[in-house]
Amino acid sequence: MYKILVVDDELTIIEVLKTLLVKSGYSVTACLNGSNALDKLKEEVFDLMITDVRLPGIDGITLLQKAADLQSHMAVIVMTAYSEVEPAIAAMKNGAFDYVIKPFNFDELLITVQRALNYEMALAENEVLKSTLTANYHFNILVGDSEPMLKVYRLIEKVAKTNSTVLILGESGTGKELVAKALHNSSPRHDAPFITVNCAALPENLFESELFGYVKGAFTGANTNKKGLFETANGGTVFLDEISAMPLSMQVKMLRVLQEKEIRRVGGTETIPIDIRVVAASNENLEEKIEAGEFRDDLYYRLSVIPIEVPLLKDRVEDIPLLVSHFLEQYEKENKQSAAISKDALRALFLYEWPGNVRELENTLKRTATLCENNTILLSDLPPAILSSAMTAKGEKSNLSCKDKGTRSRIFRKNISKTKKGYKDETK
Repeated sequence: MYKILVVDDELTIIEVLKTLLVKSGYSVTACLNGSNALDKLKEEVFDLMITDVRLPGIDGITLLQKAADLQSHMAVIVMTAYSEVEPAIAAMKNGAFDYVIKPFNFDELLITVQRALNYEMALAENEVLKSTLTANYHFNILVGDSEPMLKVYRLIEKVAKTNSTVLILGESGTGKELVAKALHNSSPRHDAPFITVNCAALPENLFESELFGYVKGAFTGANTNKKGLFETANGGTVFLDEISAMPLSMQVKMLRVLQEKEIRRVGGTETIPIDIRVVAASNENLEEKIEAGEFRDDLYYRLSVIPIEVPLLKDRVEDIPLLVSHFLEQYEKENKQSAAISKDALRALFLYEWPGNVRELENTLKRTATLCENNTILLSDLPPAILSSAMTAKGEKSNLSCKDKGTRSRIFRKNISKTKKGYKDETK
């Protein structure tokens, strides 16, 4: 659902636009002045802003300029009175998509809204595709140009400049931490620290002191004051991996930090303001954890302002050639030894279901590249589980249906050329 921000100092106009747009299937947030609108743009991501040119305090032109810095891909439509078209034209020169004249025709307004959304979406898609084709993978660390990954890239681009909390969802091995790093690297915080906290690896009694720090004498062994990870990350991003493992007692304190933007060291009385962006990740269903009483619903809603779902590898098999090239290039840099892959081995990678996702593919390639003969990974070098999925040509059983096998084979033929490291035909 597209999200639209409406800004006008006339409550009647706000109510009319909100009713019209909600009935048309849009999500609408309304503000009565430019200052409140800027606050909303810092907190949430919008697809379109409709604003009056004349506003109290921050005028429509200034709001438009500041909004472009916060959310570059957001479309803007300005509203103006019939006798004041010149400010609207000035707004278009500053990047507005179009303007509408009050009193406006509802049908024409809805058409303008849809045109603006379609135009901005096309620009975003073209930019993503161009960047992907240039580098063969996006944000330097995320590999793939499949449609599921393009959706992830679009979301990252939209939310990177905001301070909104982000919840990254996906199974183990899909690359959730890489998405978090790409988000940080694309944000204004990219020069500040990026700190990862594995919530599942921290003992419950150490959570608070690790995240918030402690003061001298707070407990046995606390011989000096110590900064926590949140203070260390000040100005940057804290990535809370496996957030579902955070104890309930700590969840209450985490919620307060997100709301108040301040922490208190263990044993201390002084509150310390912090400026961090929190990105969390989970491979578990947090809504089920809430029902089981193991996760706070208020913390969940605070964390999931912007959810990003990372696709399974089996749902983006067309990215396998790029991933193979990427991991073999990594292997070559780390070991000063090249490695290629045979066509039959590459085909087997397409037919496998990859329960361990991208991480399993990476580990498979590194292991087989190390053990293979003549620097070429052959079909026979692959693990038994992957070999069994390649036996369809010999009439043996496979977990894939005939339809899925045919689809994977077509994808394989279409995408094999993306393997930059090349492949060798085992039949030669």
